[in-house]
Amino acid sequence: MKKISEIKQEFAGASQSDLPQLFAEYENDSRSGVQGLITQYRKKLERLELERQRLERMRIYEHKYEDLGLVCGIDEAGRGPLAGPVVAGAVILPKDCEILYLNDSKKLTPARREELFSEIRETAIAYGIGMASPERIDEINILQATYEAMRDAISQLNPQPQVLLNDAVRIPEVSIRQVPIIGGDGKSLSIAAASVLAKVTRDHLMLEYDKAFPEYGFASHKGYGSAAHIEALKTYGPSPIHRKTFIGHFV
Repeated sequence: MKKISEIKQEFAGASQSDLPQLFAEYENDSRSGVQGLITQYRKKLERLELERQRLERMRIYEHKYEDLGLVCGIDEAGRGPLAGPVVAGAVILPKDCEILYLNDSKKLTPARREELFSEIRETAIAYGIGMASPERIDEINILQATYEAMRDAISQLNPQPQVLLNDAVRIPEVSIRQVPIIGGDGKSLSIAAASVLAKVTRDHLMLEYDKAFPEYGFASHKGYGSAAHIEALKTYGPSPIHRKTFIGHFV
């Protein structure tokens, strides 16, 4: 009879498709440790199945428009901060690709976002990341700067998509068919992927800005209007990456 430690190694090294065979092989083993392993891995498979069902629900818009050609998700990060650029992501995912735990970037931990950031770029048919600087935001306003960043991201896509799924907005000066979806980053897998690319890219930029301007604490608040950030603004005045049209109440 195999030791429980050996069986544990079998389960740990098994693929998802191999687990049912292991369940059958050891279902009559009366040892509580073995039965505990079976229960543990059955629950793991159940959680994976629930996750796949959630992902399929997030493909509803992709399936709706896939007959028209390539479908691209668009989202942005950084419309609200007092400092730093606004960043837009555009992502075309393969049909029925499986990127487990992909969701609205705001619902993910930083560690999970970093993992997905790499996986999305490796998996995508095409992706683009556009941005507009603080100076550009001050020049044309945040909404127009966001549109500009989105157009920049779309222009980088090769091949170009036939349908754009946008998080709530309709982008001017874009000839591709657009489908605005309110709360789209939680309803569309492609928009969720775009939100992760935009968020992680912007966070990386703010970490670099933190090295250049450490007195503002950009690494912690990413340019948003936290109490510590506002206090630093009042103490040191604006940095070169602050949005002058956003900070009039504080400086």
